[in-house]
Amino acid sequence: MTDTGKILSIATQDLKRAAPTFLEQSTALADAARTLKESLDALGSPWGDDEQGQKFGDAYTPKRTEIERAVGILVLGLKSINMAMVDMADGHIANDKLIEGMFTKIRTGGGRDQDGR
Repeated sequence: MTDTGKILSIATQDLKRAAPTFLEQSTALADAARTLKESLDALGSPWGDDEQGQKFGDAYTPKRTEIERAVGILVLGLKSINMAMVDMADGHIANDKLIEGMFTKIRTGGGRDQDGR
């Protein structure tokens, strides 16, 4: 690995600005999934009770349940990305302040720092 001379920079304000998008999209996905579920529930089992209808229903129902569960996981994932981005930005800000404090000496009366130098 070579040194490119680039310095790692974390744009905390960009993280905080982008985070709400994940929450908004999480809400939009949850709303769309709820609407779809309600619409499909209202249809009942329109494929019929004959042999073909029974085969379709036996294959469709478990897959529909799996898809609904997966969409729920995606909704939670988008929400968690929102929270993680905010936490990450806050953590970087706090860490920067901590490091700044480590390298900043407070001068007291008489021209000496807090360590007496």
